[in-house]
Amino acid sequence: MPRLLLLMTTTTYRASAFLDAARRLQVTAVVGSNQLQALEALTPGSTLTLDFFHPEEAARTITAFAARYPLDAVVGVDDDTTLAAAMAAEALGVSHNAVASVAAARNKHQMRQLLAAGGVPSPRFACYGIDDDPVEVARQLTFPCVVKPLFLAASRGVIRADDTKQFIAAFQRLVALLRRPEVAMRGGALAHQLLVEAFIPGQEVALEGLLTRGQLKVLALFDKPDPLDGPFFEETLYVTPSRLPAAVQAAIVACTTRAVQVLGLREGPVHAELRVNDQGPWIIEVAARSIGGLCSRTLRFEAGHSLEEVILRHALGHDVTSCERDLHASGVMMLPIPHRGILRAIHGQEDARCVPDIEALSLTIPLGQEVIPLPEGDRYLGFLFARAATPDGVEIALRTAHARLSFVITPVES
Repeated sequence: MPRLLLLMTTTTYRASAFLDAARRLQVTAVVGSNQLQALEALTPGSTLTLDFFHPEEAARTITAFAARYPLDAVVGVDDDTTLAAAMAAEALGVSHNAVASVAAARNKHQMRQLLAAGGVPSPRFACYGIDDDPVEVARQLTFPCVVKPLFLAASRGVIRADDTKQFIAAFQRLVALLRRPEVAMRGGALAHQLLVEAFIPGQEVALEGLLTRGQLKVLALFDKPDPLDGPFFEETLYVTPSRLPAAVQAAIVACTTRAVQVLGLREGPVHAELRVNDQGPWIIEVAARSIGGLCSRTLRFEAGHSLEEVILRHALGHDVTSCERDLHASGVMMLPIPHRGILRAIHGQEDARCVPDIEALSLTIPLGQEVIPLPEGDRYLGFLFARAATPDGVEIALRTAHARLSFVITPVES
């Protein structure tokens, strides 16, 4: 039976989906995580404790582990694990992306440099230190601009500024986030810098793909119907298939293909974010991983395979180039956090679930916990899923169900 190593942090949303996929494929899954598993001593060869903040060390640990318990594939589930996965896979001689390419995809400044040098449409940019004077930096800028960290995902820390006053406030707010101990530890040297980009207007889309020997297979193209114009960029709706004209979709695929080529990515999942306007598509980001959160539940493929099954089959060397998404339109709404506080109650859940074409409502933050919106927060209240005959039907169902939910959030006691 094939054995593969799944690298995932304890905070991931994706653990159950990947483990379920391994079971359905009858593959032995070893879990590599950043915390000691309770039964690790009792189940040798099934779990592995790793330090993802030091990927070279993690890769050495994996290599030593594989000498005793051979592995056929290594899959990094989230951003924090992709670099260790690439290093370990390279050492083991199994399918992988080049380490330098994965590192570039995780470092937004390096990504911008490579994309610009390769002629890929992307925003103008400049990198600054967190100790730089924002007043002096502002004198060098053209507005509107976007301030963002070099390493965080899901729009965390991303802020638009339309003038000098807003920029100074955004700069200081991001620096405060980057100096938080848990964020600074996660980012390492990348936490000492921030990126300033030109704001690109237009409709935002997301492309989910899979690379095989450098060839991009498009698995889904998502519309993001809600405008993402700032000042923060909290994502809500993802709907597929895209309703954009075929020529525009082809241009998006071509732009993404060029971006992954420039970055040097060749194997495994990619998740790209783009903006489309009168000048065509622009690359915002490319990640060497699959879509985050619980959003993969929107995707189903031939024979009922999940996205995670497709990824694991590819990692094990199976041919997935003919894999196609099912014909139904589908989508997800990431439930936004309206304001900071303690989550006390969620009303209207059954009413939301009863909306036609709604498949599921998954709430991911327990009552009694503090909730923090973007740009500082890194979680959603939950996820709504819909499946319908048309993308319009999916969007209507998601908006209708969301309107039936109400959240009781009380202030944090000082």
